[in-house]
Amino acid sequence: MISKPSVLFVCVHNAGRSQMAAAFLTHLAGDRVEVRSAGSQPADHVNPSAVEAMRELGIDIAAAIPKVLTTDAVEASDVVITMGCGDTCPFFPGKRYLDWKLDDPAGQGIDAVRPIRDEIEHHIRGLLDELGIPSAA
Repeated sequence: MISKPSVLFVCVHNAGRSQMAAAFLTHLAGDRVEVRSAGSQPADHVNPSAVEAMRELGIDIAAAIPKVLTTDAVEASDVVITMGCGDTCPFFPGKRYLDWKLDDPAGQGIDAVRPIRDEIEHHIRGLLDELGIPSAA
């Protein structure tokens, strides 16, 4: 496959799903994958329930900052994974797009966020398999 693939995770607010996915991929792949995340309408801060859910697994996303989605980020990525941003995500021919159907953790408590977190981890492990990258954890 690609020597060092680049993956972009996109959701509306870049405050929950995409932040957890980026953190999982960074945690499991280390520096073997370039990881980005962004949102079509970024929030002011990362969802506290997402921060808590990831902290339970020893992954700290408390300092993460939601970022706006740019065409440059999409163009620089080999794989673009969308999570509920619909038509607001730019499309570029030749890019590999995956759309992960995940519940939105916005406004949800930790008990509702844990299953979303676990589903994201499952998707990330599958992505690593597809990319031929063994998990570091």
